[in-house]
Amino acid sequence: MSSTEHDDELPPIRITIPERYYLLPGAAIIVGTTIGLFRGSRTASLRFLAENAHRPPKTVRGWYLYNKTKNYRVLLGGLKGAGADATKLGLTAAGWVIIEEGCTRLGLDDVREVAAGLGTGTLFGVVYGLPWAGIRRTTGLGVLIGGTLRALRWSKEYLRERAAARTQAATAEGPAEAVEGVQEAAEADKGTGKRT
Repeated sequence: MSSTEHDDELPPIRITIPERYYLLPGAAIIVGTTIGLFRGSRTASLRFLAENAHRPPKTVRGWYLYNKTKNYRVLLGGLKGAGADATKLGLTAAGWVIIEEGCTRLGLDDVREVAAGLGTGTLFGVVYGLPWAGIRRTTGLGVLIGGTLRALRWSKEYLRERAAARTQAATAEGPAEAVEGVQEAAEADKGTGKRT
């Protein structure tokens, strides 16, 4: 038996990773990189100006080297800030996903967004070293965001159920009768000003 015959018999390995596992932390890393790049470069620029305010260059060559050094320090400060903020925000978003998945596996699917918001708000406050008042605010904001996401998920499920019920009713009536029913409903809604 050759190795090619044996390889043909093995089924391919497929790993499916839910989108939220990599989309949310990935987006947070991109946002953290952008924020950190701007904040870090601005901080490095101001620091360089403060450190060198007492010794301004006196020649053209001195100004060239001054600006060149400043640009390199600004670039380095921006990259350091981007790395730090991307890491912090990426870990916070990964915490959201982990808490949400943990609630799903524990059977607490109805409150997973609120629990993730609560945990992530607390985690964010701790990671960024906020005082207790700041941690309370971020936790409250996390609960608010989690509650909003839960309400959006509930409305999405409700609309899907209504659409499935309408589709079943339409297929039970038949195609021609369903089209007539939809047209009648649309005309009635135009008359009353309602939209479905």
